Parts: sequence; structure tokens; C-alpha cells
Amino acid sequence: MMNRRSFLHKTIHALAAPGVLGAMGFTLPGRKTMENLLRQAAVSDRALVMIFLEGGNDGLNTVVPLDRVSELNALRPRVVLNENDLNPLRGSDVGLHPKLADLKDLYNEGRLQVIQNVGYPNQNFSHFRSTDIWMSGSDADEVVNSGWMGRKLQLDHPGFPEAYPTGDMKDPLAVEINFGSSLLFQGPANSMSVTIESVESFYQFVENIEQEAPDTPAGEKLKYIRLIARQSEQYGERIKEVAARVNNHVDYPANNYLADQLKIVSKMIAGGSRTPVYLVRLFGFDTHDSQVNTSDHSEGEHANLLTLLNDAVKAFMQDLEYHKTDEKVLGMTFSEFGRTILSNASNGTDHGSAAPLFFFGNAVKGGVTGDNPQIDRNMTYEDNLAYEYDFRQLYSSVLEQWFGVDTGIRNEVLFGEFNTVEIIGGSTQVLSASTPVLKNALKVYPNPLNGVARLEFEGSGNHVDISLWDLQGRKIDIIFRGKSRNGLNKIIWNTKNIIPGRYTVVVDSPFGRKSIGVVKQ
Repeated sequence: MMNRRSFLHKTIHALAAPGVLGAMGFTLPGRKTMENLLRQAAVSDRALVMIFLEGGNDGLNTVVPLDRVSELNALRPRVVLNENDLNPLRGSDVGLHPKLADLKDLYNEGRLQVIQNVGYPNQNFSHFRSTDIWMSGSDADEVVNSGWMGRKLQLDHPGFPEAYPTGDMKDPLAVEINFGSSLLFQGPANSMSVTIESVESFYQFVENIEQEAPDTPAGEKLKYIRLIARQSEQYGERIKEVAARVNNHVDYPANNYLADQLKIVSKMIAGGSRTPVYLVRLFGFDTHDSQVNTSDHSEGEHANLLTLLNDAVKAFMQDLEYHKTDEKVLGMTFSEFGRTILSNASNGTDHGSAAPLFFFGNAVKGGVTGDNPQIDRNMTYEDNLAYEYDFRQLYSSVLEQWFGVDTGIRNEVLFGEFNTVEIIGGSTQVLSASTPVLKNALKVYPNPLNGVARLEFEGSGNHVDISLWDLQGRKIDIIFRGKSRNGLNKIIWNTKNIIPGRYTVVVDSPFGRKSIGVVKQ
């Protein structure tokens, strides 16, 4: 007979799921070095929140190339947006969909980055196969039965699941909401995620609400299974613990199931969960017909979906700010593919190739990255947008700049080397495990800044550059440039002319980089 411990070690952790979602087999051999452990400790409070726009989002109506409006009017007259309705992004030649006004505000605040033309070679136009490619991080002609994030988590936690939860890591390694476990979090040996089957099941669980079971022999068995699941679900108890710590939220929009999912994510983060990755979903982007209303192209199915996205992200960001957790969260959207350049006869679009995606958060390097799509009037239905960035370049960027993963591990996770894109403001990036750092912590006081400040760091007689960066990753001031002294260095810094806001002070030297956040009142 299988005992309780064996059951925990061999079944996936799942909340309110009707059955076991996957088997947990053997674990990988241990391979972490002390540097990797130290690196993990440095980024242990950071979270990545991935929003899957399921069905294939129409990128040309989400991020509209303003220099191709004439061509778009000729090629997709049944869905094209009125240029006067768009939300133009300053410093760029693109405009967001009319329903994305709050994302435009994030852009203006330097907290939204648009990455143009994301795809991969030999685009597959099947929803299921292309989703697997994005989730696994594989080539289009290669079938891989693990996810890129699952492989990363397995390498970070080689003792999972037998040794988990631990005193140092009580929280789930990944959380996904809706419809079971995805390939994204499947490791080489184990599924690495906890699945919250639905928003309703989450609140039933944390509030100890028992769903009714039929008054039949089958119902009695169901009650027993639920009892055993509750007794054996260690991660479930931890989720209840962190959720109970948070009672207040900003107002989330009603009848918005993406917002409902993000509210759970915010609740867990605010409650102290150190789960590093969350996956939520927004369904319905397979807009073959009725993508727009015939009388007003700014309305319709696609507009309704982008309204859900816009309103949910706005509320989520406000909630993070309310709980003072906004510095530790990076958000990103992705979809399995874009849509065709030409519209079809049903006021919709069909399966396409490359499309834009968004990164959002306080640490994001704001702006538009990439060129506008190349479109000309002679294109036919068979033509598709060329990709400029392989989606794995963005995964590589997240691993390096947000989670501090070194090059060797990054390449192992992604089955190859992919050039990175700067998505995190330069001074906010996490140094990898192999990067040397300054000897002692950088100090700035008083902080918040209110006039003359003092800056201290440990030097070794080497040349240093000390600079001030804003949250958009722009260097706005040189504080000091020259040779440091051996030992403790003290610098007087006049901050009177700095505009109020949040910044990062960065010290660069041959030994690496040190940074510290500062606020100017």
C-alpha cells in the first residue's frame, strides 16, 4: 500500500483538481555551485508573471505601424483601424489599439516595452503545435516533452519533489491558473508547478468552502478523496497561509476573468510567497470572424479581449503598488502566433506568423524595440510577417537580466545560445553568478535624497564610474568618474537639481557592478 509520503512524492501538487495531473518520477543529480546558490538568494523575491493570449493575437491591430497605414488600408480593409482612434506612442512610429489607453500610460511612465516582430523560423500554424513550441522553447521541427521554465526550475531545485517544500523554499516553484498543468512547467523529470484549477476553486480552498458532493456512494468516495487531498497538500496549506495575510486590494474590474487571475497572483505575492513564476491565460484570440464590428472597427471581439487585457494589467499594477510589491514583478504577454496580414471575408484574420508582445513592470526598459513590420501593397494572402526576434531571445533575456542565470545554464535551458535583448533597465539587471562584484555593499544616505547626499563604497585603487539611471534604463547623470582609493571611499553628491522620482545609483569597476535604488523627494 502506498503511504502518505510516497503519495506526496509521486503525484503532482494541484489545488482543487478533480484528479492527479501528472506523475513525479526521479530527480536530476545535484549540480548547483555555491555561486548559483548565492545568486538564487539575491533574486529569490523576484517574480515573472506570464500572460498567455491564447488563440493567436492580431499584432497588426494591437501595435499598428503608423508608417504603413496606407498599405494596411489596402490589404486588410475589413479589420483595419482608423488612424485617428489609435494611441500613438511617443518617440516611436507605432500606435496601440484604441482599447489599450492604460498600457499607453504605462509606456509614458517608462514601465512598458513593446517588442516587435517576435516569432521563430519555419512557423507552424497549428494552435497546439505552435503553443508547444513556445512553451518548450524548441525548434519548430523538434518535439520536446519539457518546458523551458520547467527545465530552469529543475536545475535550480534538483531535490524536487522529494525534498520539497523546504525551510528555505516553502512556496510552490510555479503557479498556473486554469485548465491543468501546462508544458511550460514540465521539467525533464517532474512537473514543477502547482495548478489552481479555477479562480472559484482558489477561494473555496483558502476560505475552507467545501463543494457539495452528490448523496450517493460515488459522492461519498469523492468526499473522501477531497479529504485526503486537503490533508496531504502541503503547498495548499502554504497558499492558504500567504493568502490569509492579505485582505485588502485595489478595485479590480468586474466580469474580467484575467483580472480575477491576476488578483490571485498579487494576493500571493503580497502575502509573502516567493514563487518565481506565474502563468495566467486570456482565451479567445482566434478571431477568424467578427474580429471587428463592421460599422466601427475599434469595437468587436478583438477590442473586447484587449479591453480585458488593458483593464486587468492596470488594476494589477495598481495593486502591486498598493502592496509595495511592484519592484519585484516583471510581466509579459505572449501568444502562439500572430494573424495574417490580409483580412478575410468574415471580418477577421487567419493564422499568421510574427507578432509583437509586451513586457511591463517598474524594472522594464521602456520603449519600442524592433523595426516596424515590412508591408507592401503587393502582398498576398500567403505572405506573412518576417520575424525579427526569435522568442527564445526574450526567454534568454528574462533568464539573464531578471533571474541572473549565467550563460552556461541559460544555454542549457534553451538548447542553444540566443542573443539577448535589453528588456530590463540597465542598472536593474541582475548580474550572473560568474560576474565579480565589488567587495562591500554600496551605501547612499540620506535616502530619500533631500539635498547633499553621501555615497560610500569599498574600492581597490581601481577606476570607477558612478552614475545615476532612471527606471527606463537611461543614464541621466555622472556622479563620479576616476580612480578609487584602497579601502572605504566617501563621495559628497549634490542632488538638488535632480527631478523628484525613483532612480538607481550604479558603481561600475573592473570588479563588476554594484547598484542601489534611491528616491528623490
